[in-house]
Amino acid sequence: MNADRYLSVLGGLLAIVLLLNGRPCSAQQTPADGIAAQIRAQGYRCDAPVSAERDAALSRPDEAVWILKCQNATYRVRLIPDLAARVEQL
Repeated sequence: MNADRYLSVLGGLLAIVLLLNGRPCSAQQTPADGIAAQIRAQGYRCDAPVSAERDAALSRPDEAVWILKCQNATYRVRLIPDLAARVEQL
């Protein structure tokens, strides 16, 4: 295979990889899944996230407050950008 053909094939493969990598997963992540992952990373137990509802009364523009219901517990989670979540078991 000559060099031009090799580079053309390599470029095509790279384009395919980039296109596939940018595609969203078929399983959409819900807010409950994302918040559960966050609190698990901080050592809290959430066996199976059931739902997450934003608490508009406690939320502020820079702090979103969510009520996360897991199969085993319910948490109030305060999400603050660039900081660990503040988690309170209800």
